[in-house]
Amino acid sequence: MADKIFIRGKIWTGNAGQPWVEALACQVGRILAAGTNEEIKKLAGGETEVIDLEGRLVLPGFIDSHVHFLNGGFSLMSIQLRDAVSRQEFVSRIAAKAKTLAKGVWILNGDWDHTQFSPPELPRREWIDSVTPDNPVCINRLDGHMILANSLALKIGGVTGNTPVPPGGEIVKDPATGEPTGILKDAAMDLVYSKIPPPTVEQNLRAAEAVMKCAAELGVTSVHDMSDPSSFEVYEELFKNGRLTVRLHVYVPVSAVEAMSELKLKSPFGNEGLKLAGLKGFADGSLGSATAYFFEPYTDDPMTKGLLHGQMFPEGIMEKRILMADRAGLQLAIHAIGDRANAVILDIFEKASAQNGPRDRRFRMEHAQHLRPADIERFGRLGVIASMQPFHAIDDGRWAETKIGPDRARTTYAFKSLLDNGAVLAFGSDWPVAPLDPIQGIYAAVTRRTIDGKNPNGWVPEQKISLEEALKGYTMAGAFAEFAEKIKGKIEPGKLADLVVLDKNLFEIPPEEIRMAKVEMTILGGRIIYKKD
Repeated sequence: MADKIFIRGKIWTGNAGQPWVEALACQVGRILAAGTNEEIKKLAGGETEVIDLEGRLVLPGFIDSHVHFLNGGFSLMSIQLRDAVSRQEFVSRIAAKAKTLAKGVWILNGDWDHTQFSPPELPRREWIDSVTPDNPVCINRLDGHMILANSLALKIGGVTGNTPVPPGGEIVKDPATGEPTGILKDAAMDLVYSKIPPPTVEQNLRAAEAVMKCAAELGVTSVHDMSDPSSFEVYEELFKNGRLTVRLHVYVPVSAVEAMSELKLKSPFGNEGLKLAGLKGFADGSLGSATAYFFEPYTDDPMTKGLLHGQMFPEGIMEKRILMADRAGLQLAIHAIGDRANAVILDIFEKASAQNGPRDRRFRMEHAQHLRPADIERFGRLGVIASMQPFHAIDDGRWAETKIGPDRARTTYAFKSLLDNGAVLAFGSDWPVAPLDPIQGIYAAVTRRTIDGKNPNGWVPEQKISLEEALKGYTMAGAFAEFAEKIKGKIEPGKLADLVVLDKNLFEIPPEEIRMAKVEMTILGGRIIYKKD
């Protein structure tokens, strides 16, 4: 008999042979059966819990294929600058935060976005020095590739006008004085980051609890965490004590390749709740920070083509690490945003496949944002998963053309072209860079309507995809990207009973209303972990 049955629903299974059913049954954390109300009711016993869906839409639990999970938890508990739209508001929020802190306590996170200021301008340490005399400040731009440090934090980090610039980084300096403005990019950020005291075990656990609660409320049942190695210890503690309410597929930095290889680990290693996935690397930075690496100069700054990331130095080290990891049977997930960064990594992936021979390796390109037309077909041909974040398209679409021009924008966030060329699109959020909510990502992929309301028909509308294609990106493609398609990503017998119930049927409303849908219930392994009041 079933532990739990759901009846009278509109259940999208993701199974091409049986795309829609009315009801389903769960037993010991897995789908027992899916079919008509009459068929499923026969599986109920005296102890079976019966849930009447009242016609609501049920989907496989959402899989977010790219998050910074624990960092997102800390961002929930930190200063919030994402929606600060002026210098005055930016400074006043930092001043208010400083008043709540003891002397010497760092002000961190922030997720600020200078493109929202009028006019857009990068913040400077002088803006905040007077309101933070006793608190070092290290607050990141929302993309995580640029920070603002106040003078105290720069002093702690030993950053002056004479500090050597680390390869793959930039210390922005005042052209008149030659002194740092407080903006550090990519590899240069570690000059200050390395001086920040690590969080305590208790702080880590509080952050994890906060982010798991948020994920459950948004229907997220699995995440691919692009993690700091220290996060794994936190997750192990939660798993051991039965406190995990999300399935974690954890990537660690590519610099750990030798240790992983020596341990003879294969991707993935672990169980249904917590897995060590493979290795994550960086090829470049971000578009908003002008550190994404392009073949041609930036339209708004012809003096730069962006930066290769510090992990690409010394020259050849990334290729060496990818080849070693691939030989060892480890999955690679490499961050590449600019068209040249993507081309460089595709070349290395192709070389690894040729040298190490055929196998089911499932290389991943994280972001794959800006592609040359000639490189799009390579994703499908090489079997490289495009791990993309649709919300970035409707956010960046407000200003991306000012940085790279309209021609390169034609193949920016090229969802449709990648699918047409046989690529697997695994969708995620990049949270806390963008909202964790998968519904916002689905809306973005289907409509491409920028968040400023200026592209009602979609920015680069030829790259819009269908609702079903977007849902696959957040379900079965995410499962495929973690070698888990046999146990999740669809609603069918034998798979994990990870489900999400929505208050609106996405298939029956206009695309522009998708973003208004809310999660009513989230089920993980047959257990209700969230129910809307």
